[in-house]
Amino acid sequence: MYIVTAQEMNNIDRRTRDEYGIPTLLLMENAASGMTRVVEDMLGSVRGKRITIVAGKGNNGGDGLAAARQLYNRGADVSVYLLSEPASLTGETALNLNIALKIGIQVYSKGNYDLRTLRSVLNHSQVIIDAMIGTGLSSTVKEEYREVIGLINNSKSAVLAVDIPTGINSDTGEVMGAAVKATATVTFALPKRGHLLYRGCEFSGKLHVVDISIPMSAIEKESIYLHLLTEDDMRGLIPQRKTDSHKGSNGHVLVIAGSIGKGGAAAMTALSCLRTGAGLVTLAVPSSVQPIVAERLTEVMTFPLDETDEKTIANSAINTILELSKDKDVIAIGPGLTTQKETASIARRLIKEIPTPIVIDADGINALADNLDILKDRRAPAILTPHPGEMGRLIGKSPADVQKDRIGTAREFATGQGLYLVLKGAHTVIAEPSGGVYISPTGNPGMATAGTGDALTGIIAGLIAQGVDVSPAVRLGVYLHGLAGDIAAKEVGMVGMLAGDLIARIPTAIRQLSSNPCFPSLDGRG
Repeated sequence: MYIVTAQEMNNIDRRTRDEYGIPTLLLMENAASGMTRVVEDMLGSVRGKRITIVAGKGNNGGDGLAAARQLYNRGADVSVYLLSEPASLTGETALNLNIALKIGIQVYSKGNYDLRTLRSVLNHSQVIIDAMIGTGLSSTVKEEYREVIGLINNSKSAVLAVDIPTGINSDTGEVMGAAVKATATVTFALPKRGHLLYRGCEFSGKLHVVDISIPMSAIEKESIYLHLLTEDDMRGLIPQRKTDSHKGSNGHVLVIAGSIGKGGAAAMTALSCLRTGAGLVTLAVPSSVQPIVAERLTEVMTFPLDETDEKTIANSAINTILELSKDKDVIAIGPGLTTQKETASIARRLIKEIPTPIVIDADGINALADNLDILKDRRAPAILTPHPGEMGRLIGKSPADVQKDRIGTAREFATGQGLYLVLKGAHTVIAEPSGGVYISPTGNPGMATAGTGDALTGIIAGLIAQGVDVSPAVRLGVYLHGLAGDIAAKEVGMVGMLAGDLIARIPTAIRQLSSNPCFPSLDGRG
C-alpha cells in the first residue's frame, strides 16, 4: 500500500476530479460513509448516542458535515460546532452545511457558543469527531484551534480524527504547536506519512484506511516510492516447508558476534535465526565466550575463535572465519563484538571479502564509520540495521537530525551505498538500493529494551538462509519482528517485556501471519 505526502494526495485528488470526472462531492460522500462505519464500529449502534463534530471551513469540515448527516439519519444525537462563520464556507463544504441545516441537525457557528459550553458538550459526548484541519497544515495551529484542541484532549470521550488529527504535519508527523490525541483516525484512499512517523503515530490512534473510489490508475500516475507493509503482502512471503525438507535444505547461518560480557547479544541473534526457521546456525565467538553460549544454546553449533586480551575476536581468527563462511547461505555480524580496534578491523575485512549476503548490526555498523567505501566493494547484498544513533555515526549527524527525516536519510544512504537499510524505531523504515522505501506498522514501545535489535538481525538472516530473496526477506523480517513484539506485549505487557519474550513468539507470529486474514491495526475495508 502506498504512503503519500500531502502534495501527492492533492495531485491524486485533482487527477481524479479533472481526468476521471469523479466529482469532489462524491468523494466527500464516500469519505463520510467510511467515517460513519468506523463510528459504528466504535459504538455499536449509534442510535441515541451523542456525537459532536468540531468542523473547520475546508474540505475536512465538509467531510465532517456529510458524516453528521449520515449519523443523524441512523438515529444519532448529532451536533456540529463550526470554528468559523457559515458565510466563510464554500463549495461542497457549504453545500453539506446547508443540507445539515435543512434536515434539522443542530449546527452552532463561531460566535454563537462559548468555550465553556463546548467543554460541557464534549465531556458528555460518546464520540467527538475532529474535522477541523486536514492534511494541508504547514504552520503552527492558531490559538483558537489550540483552545479547542485542549478541550478535546481533556475530555474523557473517544475521538475520531478525520484524515489526520488536527495539529499533526501530514508529511513529517510533527506536532505543530498542539495536536488532537485521537482514539482512531479514518483516512481516505491512502495513509499519509504523518500517520506512521513519530509523533504522528502516537496521536493517530488506530488507523482506518477507507476506499472513497479513487481509481488506482490515478494513484499509480504519481510515481510514489513510499509503501506501507500490509499483512496481505507479507503473508505471501512466508517460506513454505516441503514434505521432504531437512535441516540442510532450510539453510545455514553463520553468526559472528559476542565478546566477554556480551555473549547474550550473540546468543539472541543465533536463537532468532532458528526460531525463524533456519535449519542450521553456527555461532562463532571468542574462545572465552564459547562455553558460555554453548551451554545456553543446545540447538546451535558454536565455534571458538582466537581472542584478544580484552576477550574480543583477534586478528589471527580471520582465516578461520573466512573458511567457516564458505558453505554458509548468509552471514550475520556485529552483535556484541565491541568497538575494540583489532576486532573492528576484522569486521571491516569480513564485510569487504565475504561473497555472501550479510546482515550487519550494532558494532559491525560502528566499525564502518569513516570506512563506507568498504560497502561499495562488496559482491553480494548487504543489509544494515542501525538505530538512529548508529545511523548518525555512519553519516556524521546527530540522532535528532536522523529522526527529523527518517525516510529521506534512509533512502539517500541506501541508494548511495547500494545496500538495504533498516532504520529501527517507531515505525521502522526499510530503504532499498532501488530507491523503494517501506514502513512497517508493527511493533510497540515495549520493544525498546536490550536485545530486540539482535533478534531482528537473526530473523532477517534466518529468512535469507531459507531461500527468501533479500528484498522480501528484509521486509518480512521487519514485519515479523514487530508482530512478535506485539504478541509479546499483549501477553506479558510492554513494561518489563524482554527480548527473550519476543524471540519466543517468533513462531507464533509466523503462524498468525500464515493464517490470520486481518491485521488488527489496519481496517480491512481499506
